[in-house]
Amino acid sequence: MKKLSTISRILMAFASLALIGTFFVPVWRIDLFAPQYPEGLTMKIWLTKLTGDVDIINGLNHYIGMKHISVEMFPEFSYLIYIVGFFIVVVLIAAITGNRKILAAYLLLSIIGGALAMYDFWKWGYAYGHDLNPDAPIKVPGMGYQPPLIGHKRLLNFDAYSTPDIGGWIVVIAGVLAFLIFFTAWYKAKKKLPVSTATAAMAGLMLLFTSCSTNPHPITLGKDDCYTCKMGFVDPKFGGEVITTKGKVYMFDDVICMVRFLKSGSVDEKNISKKVFINYNKENDFIEADKTFFYVSAALKTPMNSNAAAFTSQAEAEKMNSDGKGKVMHWDEVYSKLQ
Repeated sequence: MKKLSTISRILMAFASLALIGTFFVPVWRIDLFAPQYPEGLTMKIWLTKLTGDVDIINGLNHYIGMKHISVEMFPEFSYLIYIVGFFIVVVLIAAITGNRKILAAYLLLSIIGGALAMYDFWKWGYAYGHDLNPDAPIKVPGMGYQPPLIGHKRLLNFDAYSTPDIGGWIVVIAGVLAFLIFFTAWYKAKKKLPVSTATAAMAGLMLLFTSCSTNPHPITLGKDDCYTCKMGFVDPKFGGEVITTKGKVYMFDDVICMVRFLKSGSVDEKNISKKVFINYNKENDFIEADKTFFYVSAALKTPMNSNAAAFTSQAEAEKMNSDGKGKVMHWDEVYSKLQ
């Protein structure tokens, strides 16, 4: 069997060394957001420990009868480092020898290991969310509090998010890289086509990073509500969003609702990643606040009477002000004037 190319082996060595990073960073995280915790509570899961707002989460969960979260709940902490160490060695051997069979074995073991890990996590979450203290102060008949396996879930007034952390993404990237290398080598052998392993691998990684980027969320009528006024969206043309560094998205149906939220200090400015507004001329097309031109006029009749609409250019905003009865402003002006 033909060995892996030199560049493929270098990339495999890189993947192996990258996995060492999982010993020093959290691999998974659970984030909880609620009106009383707008910036969220976080529990970070490492290979050997838990960090974050675990004590606060335990205090809250006590009221609904959930067990106290502790390292002792997870026997996996006693052997996870050895499992990861095994995978590091396997990948390194594949890189040194260039043996495709070893690479294939790594991929197979990764799939099996990943499936078992997710099942184990789901099993813990199910027991944690359903095995409740019958003497808890707060009881909701038939209610379970199992956290999401991955993604989002609504639990009472909390939005819970379960996602990979830095270490988890390292594992994912290493796995994707190994798959791309194996697939490219197999494809070249079968089809005899000059496909570059490096190009395929880098394209896959770029796609992965793009898919993980934080972007505004399209507003859905009849489903989404304004965070400030709590009213459902009736005209998304005047909406906007604040996105935090943790990826939490706050939606607003009017510019003034966003201004009031920002001025309330519910989220520190340093924790805000983006402030965006919907382009008045294009549905769910978002404009960053510092690049937005606003046309302000009583004739607009916006949901909460800011009477401001967002545009991508001054020319577009001026076109709306053809009668001269309104005013064109930048974001800083709008922010300072609205209360």
